[in-house]
Amino acid sequence: MEQLYYVGLDIHKRTISYCVKSYSGEITREGKISANRTELDQWQSSLPRPWVAAMEATLFTGWIYDHLSQQGAKVKVADPSMLKAITASKKKNDKVDARKIADLLRCDLLPECYMAPAEIRELRRILRYRNLLVRQCVQMKNRMAGLLMETGTSYQGGRLHGKEYFQKMLREWEASVPDSVIHLLGLSRSTVEVLSKMERKLLQGLLQQPLLEQRVQRLMSIGGVGPVTALSWALETGEPQRFSRVSQAIRYCGLCSAQNSSADKEYRGPISKKRNHHLQCVLVEAAKLAPRWNPQLAAVHARELERGNRNRATLAVARKLVAYLLAVDKSGQPFQVRSQAT
Repeated sequence: MEQLYYVGLDIHKRTISYCVKSYSGEITREGKISANRTELDQWQSSLPRPWVAAMEATLFTGWIYDHLSQQGAKVKVADPSMLKAITASKKKNDKVDARKIADLLRCDLLPECYMAPAEIRELRRILRYRNLLVRQCVQMKNRMAGLLMETGTSYQGGRLHGKEYFQKMLREWEASVPDSVIHLLGLSRSTVEVLSKMERKLLQGLLQQPLLEQRVQRLMSIGGVGPVTALSWALETGEPQRFSRVSQAIRYCGLCSAQNSSADKEYRGPISKKRNHHLQCVLVEAAKLAPRWNPQLAAVHARELERGNRNRATLAVARKLVAYLLAVDKSGQPFQVRSQAT
């Protein structure tokens, strides 16, 4: 039987440390190479065959994973939070980290995480960049209001960012507001318009993607689910078949509470911090508005609200929303309300 070699990779911005171990744990090769495609090709062509590699999920993991996979290599990616708990030690450097990753892979103890297909990750990058533009736009709008409050200038908060109202009030403020504030308000308004235009263009482009168009339309058949929620679910989850139960999807979205149990005593903390925070934020915000458009979610919210905690009612709606999204995504059919008999 042909011997399999196990390769641990510790990836950084400019270098990649590696360690090759045999099935018995003997170090066959180890060293360091530059993090570029040319040296990576030369390195992998010199490795003993067959081999399987593992690396920690970082900012630089994606392109290395794709490049090695395209060459026919078998590559696994480890969850960094779980890997940190397993490999905690006093001595830590690149060589030691590569050895530990190789050992975890060799002993079948690697906490492997899901890697979405390359085309999904490309579109996910665009969506997250769009979310960044939205946050920056909100920060700029808040700063505009802050400039007016600093100078004691009165304004209508609900109309401040309307184009006609802002231009009209800007002319009136010129007599009483310092010139520096007028200048900054004009720059801020221009920035908001540019950011809003970019955000709309990116969102429209995502909605027209052939890979997502039908899937997003099915998800939007759920009352209270808009294009941003549908896109966030589709791109952040990747492939819905990887969730065998609704509870797995709820944990992935960070909508369950942390558990601490010992000696028959159990303590439930706040919602888990081990989650996809992009998806968690979108689902919680959607759960605040979805009951207005979905009678089933409105019933869930009213039932939980009777217990006296509005935040728990919002989380209950978010969990039910995850169940609806997962059911529609896995079935490939639009949302349908089941009858009482069913």
